[in-house]
Amino acid sequence: MAVKKSISIVIPNYNGRNLLEEYLPYTFAAVESAGVAYEVIVVDDASTDASVEYLKQSYPQIKLLQNAQNSGFSYTCNQGIAVAQNDWILLLNSDVKLTSGYFEQQFKYFEVDDTFGVMGRIIDMEGDRIQDAARLPKFNGLKLKTAFFYYTENPGDHLYTFYLSGANALIDAAKLKQIGGFYELFSPFYCEDMELSLRAWKMGWKCYYEHQSVCRHQVSASTKNYKTARWVKSIYYRNRFYMHALHLDGPALLGWYIQITLIDLLPKLLAGQFWIWQSYIELFKNSGLIKEYRRRLQTLLAENNSHLTIFNVVDKIRASVKDKNLIKIKL
Repeated sequence: MAVKKSISIVIPNYNGRNLLEEYLPYTFAAVESAGVAYEVIVVDDASTDASVEYLKQSYPQIKLLQNAQNSGFSYTCNQGIAVAQNDWILLLNSDVKLTSGYFEQQFKYFEVDDTFGVMGRIIDMEGDRIQDAARLPKFNGLKLKTAFFYYTENPGDHLYTFYLSGANALIDAAKLKQIGGFYELFSPFYCEDMELSLRAWKMGWKCYYEHQSVCRHQVSASTKNYKTARWVKSIYYRNRFYMHALHLDGPALLGWYIQITLIDLLPKLLAGQFWIWQSYIELFKNSGLIKEYRRRLQTLLAENNSHLTIFNVVDKIRASVKDKNLIKIKL
């Protein structure tokens, strides 16, 4: 019989008052139907709308934290992770609608000790188009990316995923706290969930995807409050750079620097996409901070007696699907 413990739901919020009003009732309904003890923690990232007032008035049972200034996704989630008191932590975006029975198929994954976490299927708010499923990693040269989304129609398959979406990840709280939550280097947003999951994989833990757990997502609802599309794109590329700089080593790291200079930077500059220059410069500008996070990671792996590399992780996930009848979704 699947284990049932207790859940802390951590929701970061920035100017999402309307989203909270729309989707919080579904969050409460889903966790109450799961039959577990729970708490809901909302961390407000210095919203300028009426989010805080709405929560205080409508949901006094929620544990409400407030950032003094806008600090981004990683920092905001980490505040909630730090105060969470239950066995599992559900990291949930404010623009996600949980469906009835969302948790029922997820508890079984925690019957084994090396589970880090599990995520569910993410579909459109209207209709059934899949936005996110299990992710299969691949290398393009030395650049790590998702090859495609995948799932199977066999409910008995336990599918690995390259990384857990920060929008709906149910994670072992003790493990999440042990590895230090999200690295705040990635603030305000993007790639922090990929890096967190990669760190967990390198610890010898596993990330799973459960196709029978379904939630709906309002596309771009939580990032549209931030500046321009060009600025968002520059942050995305910068954080992709950070992730590789953290997890590649030796000749592979040097080769990657050469690759991004020749394949990413120069062609985009020649095409007039000058926003990438800022992404590239910040990679070197923050080299000291990256080295500090690399030291943290090496200490963590040494304490856990793990010698797994990014290449070991990719090989393990890819090997796990060789004999499965996959349904693939192109990105």
